[in-house]
Amino acid sequence: MPLLEEIIVPQEHPPTVPVVIIGNGPSGICLSYLLSGYKPYLDTTTVHPNPILYRKLQETKHLPITEQDLEYLSEGLEGRSGNPVAVLFDTLLHPNADFGYEFPPVLQWRREKQQHISHLVLGRATPGGAWHAMQGSMLTISLGIWMELPGVNYRDLTNGKRRDVTSDRATPEEISSYYRNYVKLKGLQKNFVDNTYVTSVQKLSRGHEDADLENGHTHQGDGGVGDGGNEGFEEKGVECLNKGVLWEVRGYQQLQNDTHVPFSLFAENVVLATGASDSPVRLGVEGEDLPFVFHSISDLGLAVSRRKLDITSDPVLVVGAGLSAADAVLCACNSNIRVLHVFRKSIDDPDLIFKQLPKTLYPEYHKVYNMMCSQTYTNVPPSSASNRPKSIASSVCAKMCPKPQLAAGNMAGNSSVDLFPDYTSFPEHCVVSFQSDMKCLLQGNNSLKAFKISMALVLIGTNPNLFFLKGHGQYLGQDPTKPISCKQNPIDIHPYTFECTKEPGLFAMGPLVGDNFVRFLKGGALGIASCLLKRLKKKGKLISNGGNNFI
Repeated sequence: MPLLEEIIVPQEHPPTVPVVIIGNGPSGICLSYLLSGYKPYLDTTTVHPNPILYRKLQETKHLPITEQDLEYLSEGLEGRSGNPVAVLFDTLLHPNADFGYEFPPVLQWRREKQQHISHLVLGRATPGGAWHAMQGSMLTISLGIWMELPGVNYRDLTNGKRRDVTSDRATPEEISSYYRNYVKLKGLQKNFVDNTYVTSVQKLSRGHEDADLENGHTHQGDGGVGDGGNEGFEEKGVECLNKGVLWEVRGYQQLQNDTHVPFSLFAENVVLATGASDSPVRLGVEGEDLPFVFHSISDLGLAVSRRKLDITSDPVLVVGAGLSAADAVLCACNSNIRVLHVFRKSIDDPDLIFKQLPKTLYPEYHKVYNMMCSQTYTNVPPSSASNRPKSIASSVCAKMCPKPQLAAGNMAGNSSVDLFPDYTSFPEHCVVSFQSDMKCLLQGNNSLKAFKISMALVLIGTNPNLFFLKGHGQYLGQDPTKPISCKQNPIDIHPYTFECTKEPGLFAMGPLVGDNFVRFLKGGALGIASCLLKRLKKKGKLISNGGNNFI
């Protein structure tokens, strides 16, 4: 791993890098691959099952996909992403995957070193991003092969491991290992700088009004360096991709001895590939900052491993109806810990994620959904508790909640076998407050309920944290009056270049633009690499040294 202190000297003249990628998860890794001279061509030994797309590919089969008209190729394609290039790249890598087929890719990759664009990938840990923080034996939503990046077969790095004939999902450990090895196998290490934290990204004007900037000076009032510590920049043998703007990127690198080494550099283009797991969404209710309220499933795993929770503990409250909440329910139930599961939606809501997952591939999530439907809280008078069957009355969950009622039509025959009796769901409920005496107050239909709990897990989503941008980057959103949200308000981009509509030279990809699955975020890499390569070709200038000038 290179050190930034080896890259950026002297500090009074920071270097200018053609492309800086912020984030070293699968988005940043894939883009680094495409910027390193790897080109996707049509594999003429294959036939794409979509005849219209295949005819288009045949028309320009001598050209790499990055040099073709992505809008033309994407036209008419449909898929699970709202970004057309993401759908295009996915169908080239995994033809007809949504129909359950596993056809080979129709692309072959060629290394053309003269097409290399110098770039740096800045990440807070080793390559792989947030995948390194995920632990445990839970499986990915996507199939393992959908998590792979171009040019390296996932099964080749995992010894072809398959758990059964219907499932090829992976553990987080397998995926994080795959991404680390991918960077090494493709020789991308020189582009990656680990353990770096970006603290500021500012746009500098570089037009005729700031002619002296070209001579190595910035104006303090033009959004440039604020403390006067860096007063200029140099471009030594680097071809410019974007003559209109220049970006100043500041931050620090954390070394093994916990030393922080500050850095500052200039970039022709900046790519936001930070993902969406930085900031958990909060309820905004009273008591949410109390020490027994958490916003990460890892806190539950830690409490279980340290034996702070067991069958005699008060219930764990899980808030949310997504997959993270379902993972928490499974973790607690598998550890014989009581669960109270609260969510705003009704069990029949068509937007529940469980309704979109095939039962054969995701049996554990359908198990949770069955419990959400069948083991619901009903306001039975306390006196009726003595009339319950002994097996329920003596269960731990029955100490607090009335007997879960079987919802008609949701469970049939012996389908309730292997469900967890110590689980109770609260559909169409919300948390009103958490109290210091370890109680939570829930609001249902015209009723308030108080329960004693051992801990609360609020798992209702995450948002990106773009604190290093002006106004936390809110002005970049499709609705600039609201914070950036991967689902509700993604960054507004050009659909075929992934360049921010409000900031030339600033690009975004992955969850920031609504592509939350690895399978589709690779399309952002294709769009950005294609855009930058075309701009260089238009100027008749390409990086010819095949290496990075800054490492």
